[in-house]
Amino acid sequence: MLMDEVVSEIDKLALRQGTNRSNLVNQILAEYVSVSTPEKQIDSIFRRMEELLDRSSELVPMVTPNQLSMSVKSSLEYKYRPTVRYVVQLYRTAQDAAIGELAVNFRSQSASLLNNMARFFVLWKELEDNYAAGYFLPGAIRYELSPSRFVRTISIPRGAKYTEEDLGKALSEYVTAFDRIMKRYLAGMLTDRDLEMQYLAYFRNNKYLI
Repeated sequence: MLMDEVVSEIDKLALRQGTNRSNLVNQILAEYVSVSTPEKQIDSIFRRMEELLDRSSELVPMVTPNQLSMSVKSSLEYKYRPTVRYVVQLYRTAQDAAIGELAVNFRSQSASLLNNMARFFVLWKELEDNYAAGYFLPGAIRYELSPSRFVRTISIPRGAKYTEEDLGKALSEYVTAFDRIMKRYLAGMLTDRDLEMQYLAYFRNNKYLI
């Protein structure tokens, strides 16, 4: 049983942190007895991503404490500078070998830009199917594709063990590479073959795959 005054203060603090009473009490007790909760681990991963992405002038990370997702904003070099929003969500427990998902959200009134975006999404998936899929458990990497949205599950290669820092680095490098290559492709700077070469450069030089 908790005193009413304690409950009131816990509720206020939970509201400020964007969580609920039971989750906040669980975090407080876990910290007291030195137990790392999934929320703490996820927060550590997102903080590492924020640290790495802050070094980029192209990407703007937005982290809210004690949340299971974070957003990263980017703008295309196109008239009206449409915004691309990356949302990284991590699961408290793995689901079918996936530990989370990345959603790429995009809006535009330009039919040609939407078509080119959809084309890029399809090509990116084909490249991952050809070069990366074999490193993961079957079915661990799944996709949802539409002209204005790309969703991909996040997984760790079979047999690999990543620390929270490793995973933060892997996620930030993936988002950075995806954003950079996508912008060049949409700007007409890359052919389909060039896109493959750019992807391979990321794939071969990146120590941590997701």
